[in-house]
Amino acid sequence: MNTIQLSVTGMTCGGCVNSVHKVLTALPGVQSAEVTLSPGQARVVYDPDRVAPAALLQAIIDAGFGVTD
Repeated sequence: MNTIQLSVTGMTCGGCVNSVHKVLTALPGVQSAEVTLSPGQARVVYDPDRVAPAALLQAIIDAGFGVTD
C-alpha cells in the first residue's frame, strides 16, 4: 500500500469533504481516505497495482474540486 497526500481546493463545507471522501473511496484499490476541510487535504492509502495516483486526482477534479500533490 502507498500513501499520498493531496491539497484539495474548492471545499467550503462538510458536504464538500463528504463528496471528496465518497469519490475517492469508490475507486477500486483505495483502502482509506481521510479528507479535512481546514486545511483542504486528502490523505489516501491505495494499492498502486489497482489504481494510479492520476486516477485519484481525476476523481477529485471530476467531482468539481481542484487538487495539487
